[in-house]
Amino acid sequence: MKVTDKTILKKITANCSLDTAWWKWTTHEGLITFFGRDNKIELTEGGCFEIYFLMDNPIGLRGSEECKILTYTPKEMISFTWNAPPEFKEVRKSSHYTAVIVNFRSINVKQTEISIRHLGWPKDKRWDPVFSYFDGAWEIVLKKFEQSCLN
Repeated sequence: MKVTDKTILKKITANCSLDTAWWKWTTHEGLITFFGRDNKIELTEGGCFEIYFLMDNPIGLRGSEECKILTYTPKEMISFTWNAPPEFKEVRKSSHYTAVIVNFRSINVKQTEISIRHLGWPKDKRWDPVFSYFDGAWEIVLKKFEQSCLN
């Protein structure tokens, strides 16, 4: 499947330390503070990066099942594969996964810049609604991340 150069890019400065930001994105306990209802994360290349949102759905349709960590540099970057949400059934059934790169940059001891880049979008009109969905969804994820840093 041919991939386009389309990219979603979102960025925030959160009121938390780099250590806290990294913990929130790379551990089971951290992720549930802002992203999904449950998860399975294995911080190793090829490890699981599964976030579950729809716990009443059958297994396989709860969230980012079968997504994997591509690579990471501690406290700098984590990248992982990403699939389409269950409501986009035809696209989700395809064997194509996009990729998400989350970068971390310490501003000072109490602030961290988080940027999300979502890429690997196929040249296929069926993926256009999924691109639009995530263009809004990543903003929501970052807002929830910011809110979780205030608690």
